[in-house]
Amino acid sequence: MRDLQLPGRSVVHGINGAAATSHPMSTLAAIDILRAGGNAVDAAVAACAVQCVVEPMSTGIGGDCFALLQKGGEGEVIGLNGSGHAPEGLKADDLLAEGIDRIDLLSPHSVTVPGAIDAWCRLLEDHGRFGIDRVLQPAIDYAENGFALTPRVAHDWNRMTDKLSGDPNTKRIFLNGGGAPTVGQQYRLPELAETLKAIAAEGRAGFYDGANAEDMVTYLQSVGGKHSLDDFAAQQCEYVTPIRITYRDRELLEIPPNGQGITALIMLNILSGFDLSGMDPTSIERLHLAIETQRLAYETRDKYVGDPRQADVPVDMLLSSQLADSLRAQISMDKARGKNDAGAGPVYRDTVYLTVVDRDRNCCSFINSLFFGFGSGLTAPKTGVIFQNRGAGFRVEPGHPNCIAPRKRPLHTIIPGMALKDGRCDLCYGVMGGGFQPVGHVQVLTNVVDYGMDIQEALDAPRVFHVSDRVEVERGLGEDVLAGLSALGHETGRPDMPWGGGQGIQVDWENGTVAAGSDPRKDGCALAY
Repeated sequence: MRDLQLPGRSVVHGINGAAATSHPMSTLAAIDILRAGGNAVDAAVAACAVQCVVEPMSTGIGGDCFALLQKGGEGEVIGLNGSGHAPEGLKADDLLAEGIDRIDLLSPHSVTVPGAIDAWCRLLEDHGRFGIDRVLQPAIDYAENGFALTPRVAHDWNRMTDKLSGDPNTKRIFLNGGGAPTVGQQYRLPELAETLKAIAAEGRAGFYDGANAEDMVTYLQSVGGKHSLDDFAAQQCEYVTPIRITYRDRELLEIPPNGQGITALIMLNILSGFDLSGMDPTSIERLHLAIETQRLAYETRDKYVGDPRQADVPVDMLLSSQLADSLRAQISMDKARGKNDAGAGPVYRDTVYLTVVDRDRNCCSFINSLFFGFGSGLTAPKTGVIFQNRGAGFRVEPGHPNCIAPRKRPLHTIIPGMALKDGRCDLCYGVMGGGFQPVGHVQVLTNVVDYGMDIQEALDAPRVFHVSDRVEVERGLGEDVLAGLSALGHETGRPDMPWGGGQGIQVDWENGTVAAGSDPRKDGCALAY
């Protein structure tokens, strides 16, 4: 139990079900759906749709989603990859001929076809009780009639004013022609409301066909994109078999590549050879080990991971004990490894992760994203859809498994997680924050498994992340930690914003209850009933 004399949150317990998201309105929408007779899938899509309105820098219908689902706490876990592809007309050789050797974050070439709506409709059709028309109603209401900005949302929105000013449609819709909205201010997104109404009435066709698709494609072409109506019509999510490893007495499941969930599994395979429970959770020893493990796993990810539909990704080798042994042998507990680019790249902390467990113990782990905050910053004028910049995750490097190619999906950072014990969902969770996510998955799981924390304690714990050859340490860890890591050869510093955010639900099968937690780094909450 937490120290009640210190600031913090208690884990939330319930019998019938629970939801945890990074926004209160989203959590409430999920609980309302559950109490009305919907299941975990219905509630997850409803909650995510709300966040596409009230937290538009972090997610949107112009982005992608992934999901893991175990129905009734038994049987195989279902994985859904809802990532979009590059346009048919976009080729690496053409980009290189134009002098483009990397895809800019604000370029129309960074816009991959949005996969979220296709995935939502598929999940609801195959596994939900309610239709898309019903589950979109809360989001439509907020977009049409207004919502109040919460503190973290307002802060992130304000930080992106320059980006939002770069496109006239984006400026008009998300800045109201002026500055960013402030905490407590009401805001409306009428164009998005009309698009959501079309999807509610027509389903998938309301987005990928007809007038809405024409608006999006015409706009993208006008700013230099290679997109076509055929590219939008061809978008199709894919059911996938989750990849998994055993860590202590749990199995951790992730979506396979093109996602980066395999990175978390590589990290856990390495850590399985160490006795973490014998280390203090905030000790220099444990943190150094986590950093070195991350660097090795991210180097491996960047070398091998791409879209398996167009590249050979050696999943079995990457999850093998032989690879784990080889990587583990490179770790010295006395000093940091030499400099490398593991975890390097632009820093971003956007995306929404949410989780729902219902009375029948359908367990849904769900994540949706625009990649960077407000994605590409490019917005279609009539639909109000702001597009993701997921294509910036491609390389322009022929022969590399993650090189951009027609209808190819990029290396994807968003990863839902699920841990099983004795074949049943024990923990349904995720940690958002771009490239940080595998580190977050590993930290939260080891906090639960090795240190016996409940899900709220595991999410609250302070975080470190190796990025751009520097270890950034949250303020929850003192100066002594920075000094200790520096003594081992790590360059250290403080991040300007906290690392990620996360949610989780633990299922207590013996007592017939659920326990939910929500990360204090965001505005959200967990609710159970």
